[in-house]
Amino acid sequence: MDSVCFVSNTAWSVFNFRLDVVRYLLRKGYRVLVFAAPDGFETALEKEGCAFIPLAFDNRSLSILADVQLYRQLKRLYRQHQPGVIFHYVVKPNVYGTLAAAALAIPSIAVVTGLGYSFSKRGWLYRLTKLLYAYALKRSREVWFLNNEDAQFFIAHKLVDVNRTRIIHGEGIHTGYFQLPATAQQGPVFCFLMSARLLRSKGIVLFAEAARVLRRKQYAARFVLIGSPEETHPDALDPALLRGWQQEGLIDYQGFVADVRPALSAANCFVFPSYYNEGVPRSLMEAASMQVPIITTFNRGCREVVVDGQTGFLCRPKDAVDLAGKMEMMINLPVETRKAMGAAGRELVTAKFDVQEVAERYERTIQSALAKNLPAADLTH
Repeated sequence: MDSVCFVSNTAWSVFNFRLDVVRYLLRKGYRVLVFAAPDGFETALEKEGCAFIPLAFDNRSLSILADVQLYRQLKRLYRQHQPGVIFHYVVKPNVYGTLAAAALAIPSIAVVTGLGYSFSKRGWLYRLTKLLYAYALKRSREVWFLNNEDAQFFIAHKLVDVNRTRIIHGEGIHTGYFQLPATAQQGPVFCFLMSARLLRSKGIVLFAEAARVLRRKQYAARFVLIGSPEETHPDALDPALLRGWQQEGLIDYQGFVADVRPALSAANCFVFPSYYNEGVPRSLMEAASMQVPIITTFNRGCREVVVDGQTGFLCRPKDAVDLAGKMEMMINLPVETRKAMGAAGRELVTAKFDVQEVAERYERTIQSALAKNLPAADLTH
C-alpha cells in the first residue's frame, strides 16, 4: 500500500483544513501518515484511519538548536516510516521537512498556506525566513501556493523556481457539508459574525471599533466573535481588550467552537477585516458556502473569495471607519438583496474552491511522484 505523509504544526490544522483530502486518499486506498505536534485532534485523525506520529516542536520557536533537532527528528522518522510522498505545511516543515526528505530521496511538496507572521515585518526574521526558503525549496518536487500574489512574491524574490510553482486557489471546502439548512432561521436582531484566531492582524480590534461606530449610530445589531486564543503568538490579542469589550456589551465572544455551521446559519453577515498575510481564509469559504454575505478587506487571499458588490463588500485594510461604512451598507440592504449576495457567494465557492478538485490534484501529484520515484530536484547537494 502506497503511503502519503502530511507534516504540519498541529494535528488540528490537518483535521480542520485537510480532512476531506485525507478522507479522499483513504478511500482511494492510500495509507495516510500525519506527523504533527499533538493537541487533542490526533485521536480524531486516528479514528478516520490515519496513522498519527507525534512531533516535538514549536513552530514559533526561534531556537537554532530546536530547528536542528526538528530536522534530525524528521529525518529519523522519514527513514523509519518510508512514506512514498510527503506534503509539508507552514514554514518549519516546509524548510526542515523538505531538507530531511531530500536527504533520503523522498519526493516532497511544500504547501505555502500564506506568508504569515514571518513576512509581516522587514526585520531579521523576514530575512532569515527568505534565506531558508530559498535554500530548501530547491529540493522540493513542487511548491504549492493558495493565491497568485504569494507565488509572485516567491518568484520575484527568487525563493522558488517558477517551473516548480503551482497555484491551487485555497485548500478547498466541502460545499455539501457547509450548506445552509432549509430550516435555518435568523434572529430578530441583525447579527454580524467574525470567526478567527485571536490575533490583532486578523482585524479583531477593527471589528470592535466598527461595532462601536454602529452602536453610536443607534443600530440594533449583535457582534459575535468566535475563535481560539493564541497566547504564545507575538501578535496575540490582549485578553484585557476582549474582556473590556464583553463587559461593555459590545462583543459577544463565544470562544472556540468545533462546528461553525450553527453560528453561520444564524448570521446575517460574516465579517473578516484581516490584514494578515493570508493564503485563502477557510472561514471566508465556509461563510460563502453557507450563503452568508461577506465583508472582508481588499487583502491578499481575502479578495479571492469575494466579488465586491455581488457576494459581499470589500473594505480598506486597517480602516475601521470604512469597515463600519460597509457594515452599515449591509444592514440597510433589502433582505432579498442580501439573500442574492449569499446565493452568488455559494456559486463562486462551488465553482472555484470545491474540495473535490483539490483532492484530485493531490492524487495526480502523488501518482506522478510515485511513478517517477524521484524528486525533480538534484538531491546530491
